[in-house]
Amino acid sequence: MIGLLCFVLAVLASPFKSKLRLETENAALRHQLIVLRRNLRGRVRLANSDRWFFVQLYRWFPSILKVLTIIRPETLVRWHRAGFRCYWRWKSRPQGGRPRIDAELRVLIRRISVKNPLWGAPRIHGELLKLGFEVAQSSVAKYMVKRRAAKPRVADFSA
Repeated sequence: MIGLLCFVLAVLASPFKSKLRLETENAALRHQLIVLRRNLRGRVRLANSDRWFFVQLYRWFPSILKVLTIIRPETLVRWHRAGFRCYWRWKSRPQGGRPRIDAELRVLIRRISVKNPLWGAPRIHGELLKLGFEVAQSSVAKYMVKRRAAKPRVADFSA
C-alpha cells in the first residue's frame, strides 16, 4: 500500500521535474535493469564501465542517488571520490625532465671546486666532459661549493 502511494505521488510530481532530469533518471533505471539482466543469479557484479556510467551520471545529476536501487548511494560517492583521487594522482605525477646526477659525480664536482678555487663552472664542466661525464654546465654550477664573497679591503690612511 505504501509503495502504491509513493508511486502515485511520484507520478503527480513528474510533470514538475525538468525533462533532462527525467531522462537521466530513466537512463539510470534502464542501466540498472541491464545490469540485473546480465547477472541472473547470485550477487550483482558491476563492470568498470557500469561504475563509470553511474559516476558520470552522479557528476552531472547528483539527484540520481534517489533512484539507485542496486548500489548504495555511499558506494557511488566512494567510487566518485576514488576516481577524483586517481585523476589528480595521475595529473600530478612527475613529468620527467633532466636525469638525476649520481652522488659520486656530485662529490667529484664538489672536490674539484674545492681543490681549484679559481675555476668556475665552465672550466669544471669542460674537465668533466674530457673525463667522459655527460653533465650540463648549469648542473655543475648547482653542485659547486658556494664561496663567500670576500669583504672589500679598505685602505687605512689614518697614520
